This record gives sequence, structure tokens and C-alpha cells, in this order.
Amino acid sequence: MSGMIDAVVAHGLGAQYGDLPEEARKAVQTYLLDTLGVGIAGAAVPLTARVRAAAGHWADSGTAHVWGQNAIQTTPANAAFINGFQIHCQEFDCVHEPAVVHPLATILSALMAECDAQGGVSGPDLAMAMTVAVDLATGIGISVTSPIKFFRPANAGIFGATLGVSRLRGFTPEQAKDALGYALAFNSGTMQAHVEGKPALPVQIGNAARGAIMACDMAQAGMPGPHDSLEGPFGYFALFEDEADPTEVIASLGKVWRIAEVSHKPFPTGRAAQGGIVLMQKLRAQGVTPENVEHIKLTAPPIIHRLVGRPIRPDMAVNYARLCFQFSGAVALRTGNVGLTDFSEEALRDADTYALGQRIEVVDDGSPDPAAFVPQVARATLKDGGVVEARIDALYGSPADPMSEAAHLNKFRACVDFGFGTPRPDIADQLITLTNNLEAVTDVRLLSRLAAGLEAK
Repeated sequence: MSGMIDAVVAHGLGAQYGDLPEEARKAVQTYLLDTLGVGIAGAAVPLTARVRAAAGHWADSGTAHVWGQNAIQTTPANAAFINGFQIHCQEFDCVHEPAVVHPLATILSALMAECDAQGGVSGPDLAMAMTVAVDLATGIGISVTSPIKFFRPANAGIFGATLGVSRLRGFTPEQAKDALGYALAFNSGTMQAHVEGKPALPVQIGNAARGAIMACDMAQAGMPGPHDSLEGPFGYFALFEDEADPTEVIASLGKVWRIAEVSHKPFPTGRAAQGGIVLMQKLRAQGVTPENVEHIKLTAPPIIHRLVGRPIRPDMAVNYARLCFQFSGAVALRTGNVGLTDFSEEALRDADTYALGQRIEVVDDGSPDPAAFVPQVARATLKDGGVVEARIDALYGSPADPMSEAAHLNKFRACVDFGFGTPRPDIADQLITLTNNLEAVTDVRLLSRLAAGLEAK
């Protein structure tokens, strides 16, 4: 055993805001705003109404805010569940590529619910809870050298979120270990929903966020939990992964801040489809059109084929389509982009998109790296026999090819408008100002109230 649990608890409870380099502080501001935006946007998804209705049976009042239109207040655990679903339900939330983890969907939904309940949590306090939580969630994923087989965004995310909430509650190391033990007890989330294209994936995110709140509630109530929750004989690594070695991750704690390694998602689809979308844009810029193309072959690492190589179907549901490159690639080649409105029922049934999607093929390049997303090459064979190629060696939105500040803010504003069903520059402007000046925020409930469409107090 490498002693990972002791190391991450010491780091999670002991790291200070002054320890963070400027790039990490900026990343906190960036992905706090981005995650609030996609969480607001998720309120407009039809399935969200069903999730809210189900959650209404669990609790109907409380101190924590649910974001977006028709906002409600409910218990922290309930709010964490609903907001976690909303953040991930459109596959628009940020991702740590090497870890194959969407860290902030689970983490921020739990932390903001906790901040709503506590009151008086400052911007720097939230920033540090976010940062150490991301260090743990992504550190779990980075430690793994075998292909993903459980839904790691939820399964690793619950540990990160639990550590972050433990920090906000001022837990002792023993209490934090108890809470992380209950995070293991509450851990669940499989890839079966991915295979079938069902909305259980964001439900698993919501469940993990709620589980983090509940795990900390158990520890605070004095319930002793198993302490070797990561490396024990029946801990996380033994049960959920095949091969892992956290030695290098442990050595990096306090030296490498993983929040600075997180990537934007420029498009509301699975991350594995996003490189291909950029390649479709590149082919389009070189004159490839739906009318003149015979066939397109996207050659990419195994995870791309595994996660988004599914066939397009005329009757596919929206969650299936978001993880189908034949669909998103066809939309990108036809329109030049993939946006929030491209997954409507009408768009999913478009005959021209379906016909073009059938001419797109995803091919595994045989890379031995189970977490590699690049390089990717798109080769278009034209009807006249010509061939056009495009290549990427970094995903757009990643630290190697980042979104500009303007693109980041445009995405955020589009999410706010979509989530409220009408332009809300008042809310967007205030959230941008607050996150840009996070160090000066004395109570982050302001962020949550604005995300819920309420006046800041």
C-alpha cells in the first residue's frame, strides 16, 4: 500500500489558498463559471423535469438552490443530486482527459449545496475545496493504467466531492477518512447506461454528488467508516479498476494542481466526439460538403471508437445521439458547428443528417494508451475520387489548445440564455464579475442564488 488515503486527506485539509499558483487560481475561476453555466443550461432539458419530480418525493424544502428556470430550494443532498444531473445531462461539462473524469459535475454540485447550507463560505474557501477535490478525483483516474469499465466521473467524483465537503466542514483527518469510507459505501455507477445511451449517466453523477453530502453527514454524526477506502483489499482500486499505481500522484500533491489540467468542452457532446467535430470543421473549410463526399474515415485512439463509435439510428434517443460521432460529425459537416439546439427531437430525426452519418466511419488506430484522445485523422474520399485529410494532435479546449477567453464567455452566455429560455445578460454579467473577483467574495451563496435566477442579496 502506498498510503494514498493519508496523503490525500493531509493535502485536502491542509493546503492553503496561498499555495496556489496563478494558473490554478485562474482555472478555478474559469471552470467555476463554466460549470455554473452548463448547470443552468441543463435546467431546460426535458428530462430534467422528470428528475426534479422524482427528487420532489425525497424532500420539498430546504436551504440549497437548484439552478436555472423554475428554480426551487431543497435540502443540500437533493440540490446536489439535481444540479449534478443538470451539469452533466448535455455532456457539456469540463473534463480531465488523462483521468477520463468530468470532475466538477459531481464536485461543484456538492460543494455549492454545502455552501448554501452553511452560509458565509468565502470565495477562497470554495476555491480550495474545489481544488483539492479535483486533485483527488483526477488523481484516482490518473493512477489507473487499464481501460475504464465503471463510470469513473461519478465513481472517482464522489471521493473528490467528499474530500471537498469535509474541508468546508472543518473535519479532522479521522472524520474525513470516515466520510471517504462512506463515499466508498455509496459508490456506484456503471458504463451500461453508456452502452445503451440512457440518461442514467448524469443520474449517476447526481447520485455521487448527493452521496458526498450524505457521507459527510454520516461522519459528522459520529459514524465510523472504513478508512482504507482507496487501496484496501475491497477498496476503490480493487473493486472498480483493473490496474492502478497511485505512487506518482501522491508525490505530486501540492506540486501539481490538477485543476489547471482540466479541459473545456466546446460542444455539448461526449469529449470523445469533440476532436472529430473539429476535424469536420477543418474538412468543411477545405471544401468538403455533404453533397460531394462519398465517405469519411475518422482514425483515432481506442477510447474514441469505444465511447462514440456507435452507429447512427433513425430512432435514437438524445442521450444516445450525444455519444454518437456519426450524428455529431454529420451535424458539424452540414452546419459548421454542434450546439445546444442540435439535439432537439426534430434534429435527431433529420433525414439528411442520418444519410450523411451513415457515410462516416470511426476506426481504432490501435494505440496501447487506454486514455489517449489524440492524434486523430479524418480522411474524406470525395465522389470525384479526390481525397482530403485533416489532423489534430490536441483537443480543442484542452490546455494544449485552449478556448479563448471570448469563446469561454460566449459559451457561458449561451448556456445561461438556453437554461432560462430567454436572454439573461443581467445574471450572466453578475456571475462573470463575481467569479473574476472570487477572492473578494465573502459568501458564495451569491453565485448559487444568481444561478437559480434569484436576486443577489
